[in-house]
Amino acid sequence: MTAAVIFDLFGTLLQIRNRQNPYRRLLRLGSQQGRAASPDDIRWIMTHDHGLEGTAAEFGIKLSSSQLAELQSCLELELESITLFEDALPALALLRHHRIRIGVCSNLGGPYCLAARNLLPGLDGYALSAEVGLMKPDVAMYQHICTQLDVAPSQLPESNAPHVLMIGDSRQCDADGPRVAGIEGYHLDRSGAGRFCDLLEFVTGINTSRG
Repeated sequence: MTAAVIFDLFGTLLQIRNRQNPYRRLLRLGSQQGRAASPDDIRWIMTHDHGLEGTAAEFGIKLSSSQLAELQSCLELELESITLFEDALPALALLRHHRIRIGVCSNLGGPYCLAARNLLPGLDGYALSAEVGLMKPDVAMYQHICTQLDVAPSQLPESNAPHVLMIGDSRQCDADGPRVAGIEGYHLDRSGAGRFCDLLEFVTGINTSRG
C-alpha cells in the first residue's frame, strides 16, 4: 500500500509564469564588480533563508539603493506570478480522499518558501531547502521529509511495509535520488514524452489500498 506521496514544487505542483531570475541578476552584478562566480553560489542561495540583500552581503556584492530596488521588484513580479498547475489540487484531493499523506520536497530560495506554503497550505510535510539547509539529491533531504511524514520508506516488492512515492520534473532529484533513500521516485514530463505527463494520471495509478 502507499502511505505517502512526496511532490517536487516548481515544474510539478507550481509554475512561474513571469520569470525574472533576480538571483541570477544579482550574481551578474557581482561578476561586473570582479567577483568570481562559484559553483557553490546556487547551493548557498538554496540552503539559506536569505533575501536578496542578505545574499548580496554574504557574497560581498555591493548594491546601490536603486539596484536593490530593481532586484526586489523583479523578485516580487516573479513571486506574484507563481500559480498552481491545473492538475495539482485535484491530484492532492484524490490522495486526501484515500488518506494518503502528502509532502513536498523542493530546492528553492528563501523568498519562495512562503509563497509555496501559502499556495499549498495544510500539507503533512514540507522539506524546503532554504528552510532545512539541505538540497536534493542529498539523501538527508529525502530522509528529512520522511521523518516529517512519519513514514519509513520501503521499495521491496515482497515487503508489507508502506510504500513512499515521489514525483517531480527532475530525473536526478525526483526519480533517481529518492530511490537511494528507499523512495519510489518517478519522473514527471509535462511535454508528454515520458511515462507520466500529468499528476492526476500518476495518482490515479498508485496503490491506494489500506490493507
